[in-house]
Amino acid sequence: MRIRVCLAVAASAVALACQQSSDSNAVDLGRRAYLANCIACHNADPTKDGPIGPAIAGSSLGLVEARVVHAAYPPGYTPKRTTQLMPAQPFLAPQVPKLAAYLESLAPAP
Repeated sequence: MRIRVCLAVAASAVALACQQSSDSNAVDLGRRAYLANCIACHNADPTKDGPIGPAIAGSSLGLVEARVVHAAYPPGYTPKRTTQLMPAQPFLAPQVPKLAAYLESLAPAP
């Protein structure tokens, strides 16, 4: 019985480590996608306003998907700016979860 408990604890620790590694990898890949595609309008530091786009640190998956893929806003969202300059970029759809992971990782502490 004791060996089973130890094995279960070890398996849980490995699963948690793999999840954390996966999350870290998504954040890093999101950062790379952001730097490659977003900094022409947004600041290289997503916590700061860019020359055209606002600060977007902390943006949710729903917001990132709506803005990047559809050039829209999620229902009920109030935009930071009233301009409609950002075009849809559907080629980035596969990167949206990673972009959101990166931006959410930069959310200010409550």
